[in-house]
Amino acid sequence: MSAALFACDITHVRSRPIRRHFSYRSYLWLVDLDDLPVVARPLRPFAQFRARDHLGDPGVSIRANLDGYLAGHGIDLAGGQVLMLANARVLGHVFNPLTVYWCHDADAALAAVVAEVHNTYGERHCYLLHPDARGRAQAGKDFYVSPFLPVAGTYRMRLPEPAGTLRLAISLDIDGQPVFAATVRGLRSPYTTWRLLSHVVRYPWVTAQVSARIRWQAIRLLARRQRIIPRPAHSPQEGVQ
Repeated sequence: MSAALFACDITHVRSRPIRRHFSYRSYLWLVDLDDLPVVARPLRPFAQFRARDHLGDPGVSIRANLDGYLAGHGIDLAGGQVLMLANARVLGHVFNPLTVYWCHDADAALAAVVAEVHNTYGERHCYLLHPDARGRAQAGKDFYVSPFLPVAGTYRMRLPEPAGTLRLAISLDIDGQPVFAATVRGLRSPYTTWRLLSHVVRYPWVTAQVSARIRWQAIRLLARRQRIIPRPAHSPQEGVQ
């Protein structure tokens, strides 16, 4: 698979106790972990894929770390393809609220999906999922993300493997009530130098922009006296540093 770029519309909706809605445009990469794109030298500062930005040991590859994580859960892909949807590191900065790995076995069947979540405190957590034929899965919330939401409830996810379009959705229910939802919608284009350049011109420091938007929304909630929930200690998962 050649690398692809998705021009995306990303929406966040907070339902309670204070209703907030914001959306923005961005772009994401879809890459084969065994065939990462070779980016033209002048654009390399805008597109770097480093193991230290994802799960596991920064001294080995992203693919090796993912295989190690899956092995810890009894899954052996036997060399099957893994596709990763993520932001690349841009100008020395990276932030991925959500990285998705579609993990295939040697027969090209989908063996698992891994949803890797990062928070703004430098922590990360992986959810191992086995979606149905429509890409739907559920998982208990085990990781502190928003300072205004507890580590409680259930995520309902829709993470179908992207083809020409990208249509992801995640919602969080607490005590049977929806409290948060996020969607990502995008159109696929094959990676080319000119396509990447067009995205860089439109979103020159895309990962920093994502971080800034999330923090700005937190400031607005604080201004409305939204209560902060203390962050619990986070114990790294096996194979995740």
